[in-house]
Amino acid sequence: MNVKQLSHQWHQSGVQNGDCILLHSNVKRWYRKIYKTGNKAPLATILNSFIEALGARGTLIIPLFNFDFTSGSTFDMRNTPSQMGSLTEYARKITNSVRSGHPVYSFCAFGKYASEITSINNLSAYSEESPFGFLKKIGGKIAILDLEDQESMTFYHHVEEICGVKYRVMKNFKSDYIDQKGKKTLQKKYSIYVRDIEKGVITHVNPAGEGMWDEGIYEGDRPGVNSGLRTASAIEVCNYAKEIIQSGKAEGKLFKYEKKI
Repeated sequence: MNVKQLSHQWHQSGVQNGDCILLHSNVKRWYRKIYKTGNKAPLATILNSFIEALGARGTLIIPLFNFDFTSGSTFDMRNTPSQMGSLTEYARKITNSVRSGHPVYSFCAFGKYASEITSINNLSAYSEESPFGFLKKIGGKIAILDLEDQESMTFYHHVEEICGVKYRVMKNFKSDYIDQKGKKTLQKKYSIYVRDIEKGVITHVNPAGEGMWDEGIYEGDRPGVNSGLRTASAIEVCNYAKEIIQSGKAEGKLFKYEKKI
């Protein structure tokens, strides 16, 4: 199985030449399938197949999220690994860990908008100034490979932040921070719009994902089926989630309470 064959799979699930996509991925199934064909470089094949599918005018954004900063660990742009799976860590190394600046929610990128994305240093993780906001502004897409919404759709939190939902709160985190040039800043502060754990709030977004299938926002395949890849316009996802929030239906679709208050 080669790059062009995989690229064809992604095209059938809504990836188009010239798109800008944010890819969330679980590559275990495809890794095994590719390896069994005798291809000994499955991660390179998968990554290059998305770049091929997007073409010279396209952009691939890869999440390099790492949550250790929230526990007081030093964030080093050059060396802090991704905790989002093997493809993302492979991409981090390929790009020499040139990434956007938030110490928890950082991204690397390939293609047309790569430098714009990696130059972003947003203080609030999900803000309009974040790569999530950038993706929406340029009319990009979210692509999800073999993951449920609950395991992938961080973009919902972008919508929750810009809507100022009451079941999340802004929380600041401070720890040491090393930038791309090796300069260390002591106790640098960044923020995340986190779920309100004092109220027993739990992220619960699979019902919203089912709604996007029902509304035809998702295109492609469900996790583990055929390509396992689905895509959606970031603008359409934003509008859909906004409607849920503004109509008072977020509970049960985007979150639930561990204990009813």
